[in-house]
Amino acid sequence: MVIITVKELKRLIHPHHILNVILAITYLFTKLVNPFCTILFPKSGCELEFKETEILIFLVVIVLLRTKKRGAVQMIPYLSSLCMYAKLANIALFFYSDPRLGVVYGVLCLIHLLLLPEPTYEGPENVIYFTGANLEEELKRDSRVTWLVTFYTVWNSNCVNFAPIFAEMSVKYGLDNLKFGKLDATRYPEVAEKFHVSASAFSKQLPTVILFRNGKEVSRRPTVDSRCQLIKFFFSEENLTAAFDLNNLYQECKNNPIKKYKKEENSNNHIKAE
Repeated sequence: MVIITVKELKRLIHPHHILNVILAITYLFTKLVNPFCTILFPKSGCELEFKETEILIFLVVIVLLRTKKRGAVQMIPYLSSLCMYAKLANIALFFYSDPRLGVVYGVLCLIHLLLLPEPTYEGPENVIYFTGANLEEELKRDSRVTWLVTFYTVWNSNCVNFAPIFAEMSVKYGLDNLKFGKLDATRYPEVAEKFHVSASAFSKQLPTVILFRNGKEVSRRPTVDSRCQLIKFFFSEENLTAAFDLNNLYQECKNNPIKKYKKEENSNNHIKAE
């Protein structure tokens, strides 16, 4: 079941999503609506051929299977996946009718991708962005701090969809001793490899979220089974909260705040006295 929230409805107003939907339904619209069908498809007319119907049915089956496999329950990831497969089907359908139309449609999709990429999250967040080796330095600097770190790439749709969820969780759960961080695995692949995260185009590990306590990894998602096979994980706030027991972890960190050193306290008292 796909869940639509008010925040997602606001994000759907973005031109990227509007044009994405328009491109996804372009073939059906031009094929069935006059005068487009008579101009673009003079031979077949304004109706779907058997081959075209087969391709569309195949598209529906693929979308349903992929959605079930990925466990998409939020509107934007579901819509993005649906539009991606619909555009691939449109390219095949346009090429089937007229290769020139297929080329034109493919160029339009490329322009849309380059000029109007999927919007990134711009809301409030309490996230530290690491620049390479400073991740390991920060983990070792103060073992009293618990870290939840996301390894991501800017080109991966799963990472893009997860960004607002992670940002909102950082605001909700962030404390002086419970911090949230991110590292771009594309820019710093050597660091990602040290933590056994692949940033290749075929990687199924993106995003990867790792929980560090006392400077050491204690848990991650996605993880692997006994046969070293990756266990798929859907990155919703509910799933992530349950996987890392964040509610209890938050209360534990909140009840045991980091105490300031005496030097810092004396310094603060001296400043107040002045």
